[in-house]
Amino acid sequence: MFENFDFDTIWRTAPYLFKEGMVFTLTLTVTATFFGVIFGTLLAMMRLSPIKVLSGVAGTYVNLMRSLPLLLVIFWFYFLVPYIGAWIIGSSTPIQVGAYWSSVITFTMFEAAFFCEIMRAGIQSISRGQAWAGYALGLNYWQVMATVILPQAFRNMIPILLTQTIVLFQDTSLVYVLSITDFLGAASKVAQRDGRLVEMYVFAALVYFIICFGASKLVKHLQQRVAIIR
Repeated sequence: MFENFDFDTIWRTAPYLFKEGMVFTLTLTVTATFFGVIFGTLLAMMRLSPIKVLSGVAGTYVNLMRSLPLLLVIFWFYFLVPYIGAWIIGSSTPIQVGAYWSSVITFTMFEAAFFCEIMRAGIQSISRGQAWAGYALGLNYWQVMATVILPQAFRNMIPILLTQTIVLFQDTSLVYVLSITDFLGAASKVAQRDGRLVEMYVFAALVYFIICFGASKLVKHLQQRVAIIR
């Protein structure tokens, strides 16, 4: 199978794979992680809120998202978001969201459910005495969270947050169902065009392995540093 392995195809198409495909993959990963952490943190605060309505809404959302396949959620948002947007603005026709923004919205809202549980664990790992001290100073729930609890929770949860980001990086390959040219999608297009499936898919797998393995090693090192600080 490898006796006719064509390395020239890889070198010739590498600029396209990285400039077009990898740039999109990394952009989607960073964007979805950034907004996912923000949304997930708000969900975590809602879940831990003494207000039962907020806690119930956040819990329902998290459990729903964590119970659905990501591929199904991608299709769901891609076809549903235009109609939801039209309903919000009162338009009679679906708004044009596009595959890119559909993927950003999908990954942000899906990953927020996982980031929520990570942040909830981080918040609960902080001694309740620190929260009570904040209340004693006259701070309300949201002020205590923002100034006392969350900074410490973020520090404790950085390794796990980065691990989830690595998983997100791998999951971005699912955007091929929306015909978006991510790294794997770019490799697939070249493979189909040049008839070099083995070369392209082996190369794509190797790139994903190097990035994810290297990032995992970095996370492990960071986890050890955080443990020392603790």
